[in-house]
Amino acid sequence: MPLLVSNYSWQQTKTAVFLSLPLRGVCVRDADVFCTENYLKVNFPPFLFEAFLYAPIDDASSKAKIGNDTIVFTLYKKEAVMWETLSMSGVDKEMMQIIREKSILQAQEKAKEATEAKATAKRENQKYTLNVMMQIEEEERKKIEDMKENERKKATKELEAWKECQRKAEERKRIQKEEKLCQQEKQIDEERKKLRHKNLIKNSTSKNLATKGRNSENIFLGKLKEDCIPAPRSVGNIKINFTPRVFPTALRESKVAEEEEWLHKQAEARKAMNTDIPEFFDLKEDEKNPEWLKEKGNKLFATEDYLAAINAYNLAIRLNNKIPLLYLNRAACHLKLKNLHKAIEDSSKALELLTPHVADNANARMKAHVRRGTAFCQLELYVEGLQDYEAALKIDPANKIVQNDAEKIRNIIQGTELKS
Repeated sequence: MPLLVSNYSWQQTKTAVFLSLPLRGVCVRDADVFCTENYLKVNFPPFLFEAFLYAPIDDASSKAKIGNDTIVFTLYKKEAVMWETLSMSGVDKEMMQIIREKSILQAQEKAKEATEAKATAKRENQKYTLNVMMQIEEEERKKIEDMKENERKKATKELEAWKECQRKAEERKRIQKEEKLCQQEKQIDEERKKLRHKNLIKNSTSKNLATKGRNSENIFLGKLKEDCIPAPRSVGNIKINFTPRVFPTALRESKVAEEEEWLHKQAEARKAMNTDIPEFFDLKEDEKNPEWLKEKGNKLFATEDYLAAINAYNLAIRLNNKIPLLYLNRAACHLKLKNLHKAIEDSSKALELLTPHVADNANARMKAHVRRGTAFCQLELYVEGLQDYEAALKIDPANKIVQNDAEKIRNIIQGTELKS
């Protein structure tokens, strides 16, 4: 049976009640205090104190101080009036039980409201944090885009300046060439004038010497013809450009149909969006873009935050489950976290989506085989791992890293067979 405490003291003002409850050896750890607006209970085994308060109090702002073998309560009244007694008089056992149960229900309701308020505040904080992170990401992306735009403008300006310099240089060369041609034409005209003058002199001389006979006349005319020979042409270079010869791919070796099917499949995959999920309603339109989420996951992977990267890829896959690179990147995260079976599943799903086999998806298929093969080898399934590495080498035979890893796996398999 608990010992009821009756040797307490209390004082009051119009707004507060001060209750002093002596309990030998009381401490914060062992004392159980329960207070509502009409009921006060202190349980400190073997001591028990109950008070069915005379009038309602503000239990949220009331205080209790424990120390020096005493609990001192400061109870703030809801109405500024003086109490006749601390506890209500004429309360029977049935009434006491009703007050206790009512107080417990009130406490439970307040605890439930506090829990819901805390959960609501937590959700609001998470939402605010996510919005702030997305805003920071957007600002960084805008900053990068501005930097790219400035660099582009700068490069364009430098290119225009270079073109202007080239144009001026070409103009100077053209002017110099024209001046040179003009000088050459002037020299040719002068030489022609000199030749005409000489011909006139020689013609007059030949008339005076016509009586000397035909032989002498022929000799003079031969000399005159030699003097009239024009100067040789100037030396120059002629540039000849040959049309390149293109050999078309034979129809039996062409992959035009597969490439068109792959492009059509990629276009359809981009349209397959699922934005009807309730948790996406609060997001902005650009935040519902799987490509944006994929880039965010790639940044998180680069900072070695693999769990957060997986969350980003998961959200992107829920939006669009037809993009193979999402599964391929998530497989890399699972591989880092040693989630080997999940890495195998994601790599297999990526290979399933990377069809038909064309040059555009060859690199992704090679990575998917390597990641699945790595997961198999870490599970000590070396034969299956070697099959994936050999499939990767069929896609990229010149990859030295894959060649070396495949050779190591073959050595492990041969060593295991020898031991057995």
